Amino acid sequence: MAAVGAGGSTAAPGPGAVSAGVLEPGTASAGNVKHLVLFLHEAVLVQYVDTLKLAVPSLIYTLQNNLQYVAISNLPAATFQVTYQLKILTTALFSVLMLNRSLSRLQWASLLLLFTGVAIVQAQQAGGGGPRPLDQNPGAGLAAVVASCLSSGFAGVYFEKILKGSSGSVWLRNLQLGLFGTALGLVGLWWAEGTAVATRGFFFGYTPAVWGVVLNQAFGGLLVAVVVKYADNILKGFATSLSIVLSTVASIRLFGFHVDPLFALGAGLVIGAVYLYSLPRGAAKAIASASASASASGPCVHQQPPGQPPPPQLSSHRGDLITEPFLPKSVLVK
Repeated sequence: MAAVGAGGSTAAPGPGAVSAGVLEPGTASAGNVKHLVLFLHEAVLVQYVDTLKLAVPSLIYTLQNNLQYVAISNLPAATFQVTYQLKILTTALFSVLMLNRSLSRLQWASLLLLFTGVAIVQAQQAGGGGPRPLDQNPGAGLAAVVASCLSSGFAGVYFEKILKGSSGSVWLRNLQLGLFGTALGLVGLWWAEGTAVATRGFFFGYTPAVWGVVLNQAFGGLLVAVVVKYADNILKGFATSLSIVLSTVASIRLFGFHVDPLFALGAGLVIGAVYLYSLPRGAAKAIASASASASASGPCVHQQPPGQPPPPQLSSHRGDLITEPFLPKSVLVK
């Protein structure tokens, strides 16, 4: 069973996460719906103070979703995909400020590289990189992306802080997010389009393309849950890089998007920054130390004094230290 959060994300506990998901002690372990309802009543309504804490990130996630639609309506898909990676920068900054998390030098350098790449892409967009529809406003699109990245970073770190400061499962927290998100979305719909909905019906305008977007968002949320459970940061970085490439190719084929050297440079810097930021800290330190020792030693060859046994070979062990952090979790955890 998957719970959809207000930001479109889902949490789908796998076989190894059942104890932290739906099957709370004394709930629906045997399909007992009554126990599940009693558990939800206790967790959501009786402990309402704990539930109200989720109203803040839920409101921000709902705002973020609407900002994304404004941004994608005013920017080419490839430009939006590259610029939206600023959420890595905002999440990192909020993590340092709110969770007192420390970043390595490589991560700080990758964030600077990320900002530089996004700035180059936006400079290309401002310079009129290729034809664009007359109804698009790049300035409004950029403002919407920046606001969406700021809201995404704050809401994500705030949600993480709530998870670490309470005993509630991720499934329960996603359910609480979904409740607030649905309520806030319906209020916004009534405020903006209440008359049209009352006249034409709630599902008016739901074309096959709209249903495709809805299903794609839901499937993407499930994939996020699978990636978080079974993959590591390196694979997530490669997935992000692949999404940028695919968005660019699709924009070229569908919308006639023009890729010039400036956009290619900025997108390349963003892809490299995402990969470097995703590296495990142990791997980054091992690579840095290996590079430093290699540059310091130079090409000189160690001469063994005559009559003494050769030193033990450490190359294979050192190789394990360098490559081990790059292995998938399923290989590392035994």
